[in-house]
Amino acid sequence: MSLIDDELMKVASLLGEDEAVKIVRSLVKLKEATDDAIANDTGVRLNIVRKVLYKLYDKTLVSCTRVRDEKTGWYIFYWKLQPDQLDAFVRSRKKRTAEKLRTRLEYENSHNFFVCNKCGNIRLPFEEAIESAFRCPKCNSQLTDSDNSKIVDELSKMIQKLESEIKE
Repeated sequence: MSLIDDELMKVASLLGEDEAVKIVRSLVKLKEATDDAIANDTGVRLNIVRKVLYKLYDKTLVSCTRVRDEKTGWYIFYWKLQPDQLDAFVRSRKKRTAEKLRTRLEYENSHNFFVCNKCGNIRLPFEEAIESAFRCPKCNSQLTDSDNSKIVDELSKMIQKLESEIKE
């Protein structure tokens, strides 16, 4: 398998788990195939094959050609991978992820947080902590001020990494 095929497998696993990986692997092998041929090749139910193919089609990772069957008059769809669209898809996902991380970073920078040392999993922004009189909503313990500088640093690093990957 080539590097592009490996990347396609990673994307397929993100989009549809094991079934999508089987379907993409089948398309790599068959080059161009009907949904029925893919279902036979993979052992995945036909409705799931179609569902995954439509997801991949929405992301422009596969294309389909519609051919009318002369005998039945029905349309047959032939599916094939579009590996040239993979880079654009990955880039757009990275941009979307970076934007979400920037939103989270802005939230972290603009709020003070309080935590419950007893529960350990309660983390409230100042506005919510003041409403509960700086008491934990679960165990009623005193909330303490939390330093979120590690979170801010980690978010910043992740954003920088994604932005450098997007520019490549």
